[in-house]
Amino acid sequence: MKRRTFVQAASCAAAGAALAPIDVWGRDGRALHDDVILGHGDFQYRLDYDWGRLDPTRVPVRDCHEMVQDSRGRIVLLTNHTDNNVIVYDRGGRLLETWGTEYPGAHGLTLSVEGGEDFLFIADNQRHEVIKTTIDGRVILTMPYPEDCPAYTSPEQYIPTEVAIGPNGDIYVADGYGSQYVIQYSATGEYIRCFGGRGDGPDSLANAHGVCLDDRDPDRPTLLVTAREQNAFKRFSLDGRYLETIELPGAYVCRPVIHGQNIYAAVLVSRMPWDSRSGFVTILDRDDRVVSNPGGSVPDYTDGDLAPMHQVVKVFRHPHDVCVDDDENLYVAQWNSDGIYPIKLERIA
Repeated sequence: MKRRTFVQAASCAAAGAALAPIDVWGRDGRALHDDVILGHGDFQYRLDYDWGRLDPTRVPVRDCHEMVQDSRGRIVLLTNHTDNNVIVYDRGGRLLETWGTEYPGAHGLTLSVEGGEDFLFIADNQRHEVIKTTIDGRVILTMPYPEDCPAYTSPEQYIPTEVAIGPNGDIYVADGYGSQYVIQYSATGEYIRCFGGRGDGPDSLANAHGVCLDDRDPDRPTLLVTAREQNAFKRFSLDGRYLETIELPGAYVCRPVIHGQNIYAAVLVSRMPWDSRSGFVTILDRDDRVVSNPGGSVPDYTDGDLAPMHQVVKVFRHPHDVCVDDDENLYVAQWNSDGIYPIKLERIA
């Protein structure tokens, strides 16, 4: 299928939720089309499905959970395969190095630059810990379950999924698979407070899968916290006060990623069950309105309300994270996706 034909077909699929999503994958796990264009408006991308492909007998992956770009421009992938928990690529997709064999529940990966040096925070949901390392894997700090928070009486209640770093170095941990709190620590790991948790109020969190610092307004930095089962991001102040909800109907979102004035996120699925392989990527503008859904439906607002979003092109199995590089290309890591290496979306518009 030629590019123009494919884009037209995708647009037709977006016009009606009843139409089956277009499938770009063959039985051998490779794309059926040579030139797949995804996205809408000013955020369109060419699919590069071979970008991160490696030899699985030498560098295996299980769940490709999250990715960041370090200060040297390298793309760093976190997987829960304990042969090589961390895989480092150059931007061309060439393998540079691997490290890590002690993170069986490696889930969240956050980059922090401190005094000109890169550090990583790994949220391990099997160890029930957050581990801070140097960029090459030397452990600096290990943070166990928050026994000072009244919500916790044992490590098993704490299943951390993500970390964000505040402007003053405070550490915010999202307990997305445990008790649904965000726990705030000092830069050296002292407990400060916890907030969120399960409940019925607007500040409650259901599947608090991700957390990030939103510093697009440098005079008013806030936290964005994923409420995946509620199809939303929720905004909190840095001291844990609920501020607002960003509704994302139909989108079971993973962590929010800030790049420039935009929010990027992987949508794990757009319909149940969890293994439906119905995900896509979503992009929001500076006003927190969805402007593009690579692999998903055209964003449609009526009187300020966003229509439910859904997959229209079967590009992704279970997208779990988006990394945005300096040229605004996207790299998508995927959970529970048959050992697929990260996919690149090359920005063309």
